This record gives sequence, structure tokens and C-alpha cells, in this order.
Amino acid sequence: MEDIYAKFVSQKISKTRWRPVPSGSLQPAETFATGSWDNEENRVLLWSIGDLGNLDSDGGFEGDHQLLCGIGHHGDVMDLQFFDQERIVAASSTGCVTVFLHNPNNQTLSVSQQWTTAHYHTGPGSPSCSTAPCTGVVCNSPEIVTVGEDGRINLFRVDHKEAVRTIDNADSSTLHAVTFLRTPEILTVNSIGQLKIWDFRQQGNEPSQILSLTGDRVPLHCVDRHPNQQHVVATGGQDGMLSIWDVRQGTMPVSLLKAHEAEMWEVHFHPSNPDHLFTCSEDGSLWHWDASTDVPEKSSLFHQGGRNSTFLSHSISNQANVHQSLISSWLSTDPGRDRIEITSLLPNRTLSVNSLDVLGPCLVCGTDSEAIYVTRQLFS
Repeated sequence: MEDIYAKFVSQKISKTRWRPVPSGSLQPAETFATGSWDNEENRVLLWSIGDLGNLDSDGGFEGDHQLLCGIGHHGDVMDLQFFDQERIVAASSTGCVTVFLHNPNNQTLSVSQQWTTAHYHTGPGSPSCSTAPCTGVVCNSPEIVTVGEDGRINLFRVDHKEAVRTIDNADSSTLHAVTFLRTPEILTVNSIGQLKIWDFRQQGNEPSQILSLTGDRVPLHCVDRHPNQQHVVATGGQDGMLSIWDVRQGTMPVSLLKAHEAEMWEVHFHPSNPDHLFTCSEDGSLWHWDASTDVPEKSSLFHQGGRNSTFLSHSISNQANVHQSLISSWLSTDPGRDRIEITSLLPNRTLSVNSLDVLGPCLVCGTDSEAIYVTRQLFS
């Protein structure tokens, strides 16, 4: 079991994100941001993990994350993404999208840009302009894409006051999350179990592709794209299932994996080691999924509970003639490979684990039990 350190912060944490490490840097991640929700005053905070894991004078482990700076945030923090080393984009339950600037010289966070009515309800039964939560943000400099409960998609640029592009009625249901596939293409997930691909090169307001689970319209809450293979996407939703999709083929997921006992709030491929994937849930669990091929005779055991991981896989193409190394381990449909090792990373069940992020050997997660957990030894 990896050493994982808890710090109690007296606020429910809705989002946690590592600050990106400068390209070419060999330093591990050491700064992360958090956003809170359901507090009298919500805040966006910046933390340093410092010398986490060093032995102190008593021979114990130091795990005290240091608060660098913070700033008040109007509404719940619904999503949080680093735009670059200095700027953080926050999505609010008020429909506002804010870019915060970190000044490392005097350790302050300040508002550098704001789109106050990025998301709002219109039409019969709603006031002239009632706000709608902004539920998801994704950044790809110089662009920021936001989605919301109003079914709207906005494309912003940091140096523009107005949206560069808005798809007003992109979805009749709530959009819960968004990710870039390729630079002009984004993928959204919604509250009726659909994945939709949008191409900003096309002028219309229609998605270029729709994928969905047949039958139950289970709301999808989170999505992440494989860092090396842009056609491979993972989603999680209200039923706690993990779905792996190949957007090039068919409209159904390639694999369905029985996972958490309640809503899956976030899913993340490891950015540099994508055979590893991480999920967190309303049921208070944080899981590490290992689909790498170098582990002999995978037991598929759920490590802490000894519970078998049910793996339901169906092939949607004959991949036998494709060189195996080119296929993501998540798309492999060889029956002998249908084993995935799952490790529970938290020592005991907590209230909802709302958010997680991974970078190099480091993981951070935030919970409703007002705690932040950090480890720097994911693969040790």
C-alpha cells in the first residue's frame, strides 16, 4: 500500500488539480489547487506538498501540505483546470467562469478574467436570465471550452471578452463533462448516457457523432481521453460502471467494467503511464486500475476487499490482424487479457471522494469529509 497522507481542511473539497510541471522538467509535481463546495464561503486554494514523506525528528512521516494562497469563489466550484503554470480556470454553480492568476512572488491569487453569464437558462418557465451551473471546463491554450446544465457549449479564448463560439442548444439535457479529442474536436457526456463529438470547424449546431449505451439512459458524470490514443475514451456515471469507448468504431462501449457502488465522479488515465487509470466515487472509494501487460497472471482481485472485479467485455471488431502493441490495453479483447488489477488507495471508506488528479508518481484527491489525500509514491 502506498503511503497516503491526509490533511483536514475544514471545507468540503469538490475539485483537486496538480499544477502542470514545466515541459522537460524532471521535478515531481509539488503544487496543487483545490476548490470547495457546500460551504458558507467557497474558496480556490493553492497548496504545496513540500517535503512530503520525509522522516521527521520523531521518526514519523511528515504529511503536512502547506497552504500557499487562496481566494474566495462565488458559488460551488464545479470544475477546476490549470490553463498554464500561472492561471487556473474555475467553473461555478452560478454559471460564471473565472480565470485566476497566481503571483508566485507575493503568493496571491487574483481574478484575471471572468465570464459572468457563461451559462444560463432561457425560455418558458425560467426568469429572463436565470443562471445555470457551469459543470465542466477543459483548456487547450489559448482556448477554454465550458459546458453546463443549460446544455450550452462555449468556446472562449483568454484574450477575448466574448465567447468565440457558442452552441446554444447543444443538448436538451445537462452536459456534465467535456474533453478535447483533437484540437478542433471536443467530446461531451450528458445526463442521458450519451457521448457527443463536436467539431468546431463545422458551422452547424449538430454533433458530428453520437455514442451511447443502449437501454438504460444512465447519466454520465465524467470523461477522460487516453493521452496517446485519442480515439480511446473512458467514462463513468451514476451506476458506478467504468466504460471504455473506441470512438472510431460503432456507437457502443468496447468494455463495461463493474466498478463502484455509487456515482463515479471522476476518471483519469495516467498522463504518462496510461495503462493505469484512476476513479473516485460517491461511495467513498478511490481506485487504481492496472491494465498493463507486464504483470504476470493478473488475479483481477480487488486488493483490499479481495473482491473479484467483474469484467464484461465485448469485441466490436476483429482486431487479430492489428499488431497487438498498437492496441491500447484498454481495448484488448483477448479473453486471456480480461484481467485488470484494482487497488483501493484509501485506507478506509470515507464520505464521497469528489475529485482526483494524477501526475507522475503523485496523486491528490478531495472528499466531502473535508480532507485532502496526497501520495507521491503511486508506483512504488
